[in-house]
Amino acid sequence: MSYRSELLTLLSQRGYIHQMTDAVALDALAVKGVVPGYIGFDPTAPSLHVGSLVQIMLLRRLQQSGHKPIVLMGGGTGKIGDPSFKDEARKLLGEDGIAANVASIRRIFERFLTFGDGPTDAVMLDNAEWLDALEYIPFLREVGQHFSVNRMLSFDSVKLRLDREQSLSFLEFNYMILQAYDFMELSRRAGCRLQMGGSDQWGNIVNGIELARRMDGTEVFGITTPLITTADGGKMGKTMAGAIWLHEDQLPHFDYWQFWRNTDDRDVGRFLRLFTDLPLDEIRRLEALPGAQINEAKKILATEATAMCRGRAAADEAADTARRTFEEGQGGDALPRFAVTGEVALVDALVGLGFAKSRGEARRLIAGGGARVAGEKVSDEAATITVDAAPVKVSAGKKHHGLLVRA
Repeated sequence: MSYRSELLTLLSQRGYIHQMTDAVALDALAVKGVVPGYIGFDPTAPSLHVGSLVQIMLLRRLQQSGHKPIVLMGGGTGKIGDPSFKDEARKLLGEDGIAANVASIRRIFERFLTFGDGPTDAVMLDNAEWLDALEYIPFLREVGQHFSVNRMLSFDSVKLRLDREQSLSFLEFNYMILQAYDFMELSRRAGCRLQMGGSDQWGNIVNGIELARRMDGTEVFGITTPLITTADGGKMGKTMAGAIWLHEDQLPHFDYWQFWRNTDDRDVGRFLRLFTDLPLDEIRRLEALPGAQINEAKKILATEATAMCRGRAAADEAADTARRTFEEGQGGDALPRFAVTGEVALVDALVGLGFAKSRGEARRLIAGGGARVAGEKVSDEAATITVDAAPVKVSAGKKHHGLLVRA
């Protein structure tokens, strides 16, 4: 389908659209003027991870096409936790923890969006501002009457838990009502006309659209993105080493760069469209590179994605470290480091560098032939390493490298 608005044209060409409510009306609205749109993020940790990146980029595309991004932090809903497609309830956070996470996460958005007071400048709001002030009985009378429990039970996000006979608390069950209320409240406070989110949020978004129509007679819209999986069917951002965090204090620059460098050949073009600002003509050229030349496209993907999240200097340093490590056999400044005094057990070195979560996992890595010291395979689980003035390179498999340095 072709669109008149720059917004929907951009989202369509880059591969962001999975579902949309009333595309014709939204397209016309986006041609007419600035459309404020929002995505909600629950502050369950000090950093978001790569699994949230497509939503962050969606807000960036909204701003790039001349519209207003609203970043909604779930200071209120974060006290409950979104049950959508979760196997169990999340651990509840206290108010101090939520506030600290919100402040930490804001730093991520400041790298992707321009904040300010202008008509298309991004703003960050917190739903605790209105949710914390709700009174239970008035809320039930005014809002609860518009929700059918029968319909709520039919949503896939709820059915998953019920079909598996896993507990779904009344607290969690209320989440979808509060999210719908958020959309209506944002339409009142900020003129918000669009909610965006992942495909798992479709039911919540539709609830918000219907609530705004029933209570205020306001026409609002929704867009969801496809579930981003890798070519081998894996979930985006899930690796053997754990989550790929967007904050550098939770994941070193080099490891972030290397995550993108390890992209499957089949995903290169799609990820360049979703996660970089490279022109589409250049992306088409890169994804068409034959044979081993596709590795050059992967390096560009890694450098551009890292520059957007961590800054150009960090991206260039990580790319240089990769070149020196893999192409010239040297170490690099961006490699993870672990300081030791004199001698250290290899299992402790692997844990200290973050290549294994426990000494048991490190032993299994060594037994499987995946550990190398100074480029030489080590199969002795009791091996020790002496660190003098010069750093010692330790590797786990072909893709993870670090340096042991003298404390």
